[in-house]
Amino acid sequence: MNQSAYVGIDVSKRQLDVAIRPTGKVFGVTNDRRGISQLVKRLTKLQPVCIAIEATGGLERELAYALAAKNLPIAVVNPRQVSNFAKSLGRRAKTDAIDAAVLAHFGEVMKPEIRSLPDAAAQELTAFVTRHRQLVEMMTAESNRSEMASNPVRKLINSLLRSLKDQLLLVDREIRKAISASDLWRHKAELLRSVPGVGEVTTATLLAGLPELGELDRRQIAALVGVAPFNRESGIWKGKRMIAGGRALIRSALYMSTVVAVRRNPMLKNFYERLRAKGKPAKQALTACMRKLLVVLNAMLRHQTPWSGPSHLCKRRRENPSVEGGWIERSPE
Repeated sequence: MNQSAYVGIDVSKRQLDVAIRPTGKVFGVTNDRRGISQLVKRLTKLQPVCIAIEATGGLERELAYALAAKNLPIAVVNPRQVSNFAKSLGRRAKTDAIDAAVLAHFGEVMKPEIRSLPDAAAQELTAFVTRHRQLVEMMTAESNRSEMASNPVRKLINSLLRSLKDQLLLVDREIRKAISASDLWRHKAELLRSVPGVGEVTTATLLAGLPELGELDRRQIAALVGVAPFNRESGIWKGKRMIAGGRALIRSALYMSTVVAVRRNPMLKNFYERLRAKGKPAKQALTACMRKLLVVLNAMLRHQTPWSGPSHLCKRRRENPSVEGGWIERSPE
């Protein structure tokens, strides 16, 4: 067993290039079941400290789950972070083998957090949520085309739209079935949907893509999703704080819920109006409301308490000032 081994794997459609530090060994296997099986056996014997793999939009998924099944330490890392790390080392050349070596070096130096991967049920729910989003995007695109199409083409588009709508209804049923099959998900879904503005799509997206919800504190969950603003200052110059990074799909779902919530949720509506009255731009005010909504949802799951409206929040805060501002921190305005 080599406790000091760090592995980087560059994933492409047909090939897996592997680099090991500190030995500097580099080799490749095919990106199929046979090649993955060979690689898993080899790394199981090696027992590395960290196996760094870039998120490639899905190509890495089968490999990651195969490694996780053997309890190997997987870190699926952000490609932009790895690219910036390579630039900091002065690396200009780029091949698959070099990329694998950079990933191994990144794992050794940066020590990315090892996170457990979702189980089979969570993978299935994620797949249905992704398909729901794809169907909605296709329906929107086809509806936009229909406005400019001639009558014969419009009939074809409408036929396709009916088919997409039928498939969307089927996907929605599968999402409800998946959530109902899990006691934990069903309970969490009931809590999340009790908040005005949070619907079934947002609930399913949070359950599938943010399992940490309710387990982290408000600052950690905001940073994880990417709604925590970062300072931008240098000397006497002070720029506007901006959000960056995080989980884009979760942010997208939260944004749509927030747009509804600032009209139907009294707490967020009042908060949004206060920010706008102070001169905050609409997007900045919505981002602040997104963060507040996320903090509320996180605290609700942590304390296992459904939404009861602003009056209840104020009561909880008076009774216990330590409870994240009655589920809501006092966000800077």
